[in-house]
Amino acid sequence: MKYGLPLLQALVEHFRKLPGVGEKTARRLAFAVLDMEDGEVRNFAETLLQVKEKIGFCNRCGNLAESDICSICADRSRTEGVLCVVERPADIYVLEGSGQYRGRYHVLHGVLSPLDGIGPEDLNIESLRERVAVEGIREIIIATNPSVEGDTTSLYISRMLKDSDVKLTRPARGIPLGSSLEFVDRGTISKALEGREPI
Repeated sequence: MKYGLPLLQALVEHFRKLPGVGEKTARRLAFAVLDMEDGEVRNFAETLLQVKEKIGFCNRCGNLAESDICSICADRSRTEGVLCVVERPADIYVLEGSGQYRGRYHVLHGVLSPLDGIGPEDLNIESLRERVAVEGIREIIIATNPSVEGDTTSLYISRMLKDSDVKLTRPARGIPLGSSLEFVDRGTISKALEGREPI
């Protein structure tokens, strides 16, 4: 639905560019902005600008950072010698939310995808080899997504580090807690059976 208000339509279109936001949600967000106080809108706009201007990538792991080193790399209480390799910075927030992992991270900024022309040189992979040598890494948890590209990337990393003494692991894949077998896809059940554990 188009409006006779070009500025409002432009705002709707901007919101539609966000992932997972369709026409209806974009419209609701645009009208929500109109309902905000002027000062609140200015703060919102200023925050958007500052996020783009001041947030970059950690020089050590590739995570989001407001300085040269991210807060996780700067945290001395983190477990040394363990790295969790993820595809994107957003994956770190998911893993941190579990409260189960206290090591450090390495962000690839994508996955290998020969069909899309994405090779090792396009990712943050070579610095992983350097970190293993310099930081005394004992274990690397490869937490790429369970996809063809994620598995290809995992295999590439394992081959790249095959001559090192690093233990390579992947998070277990299986049936989600609280779900029913009848609603679980065949691939997940297959992986769950492969990764079965003793009782």
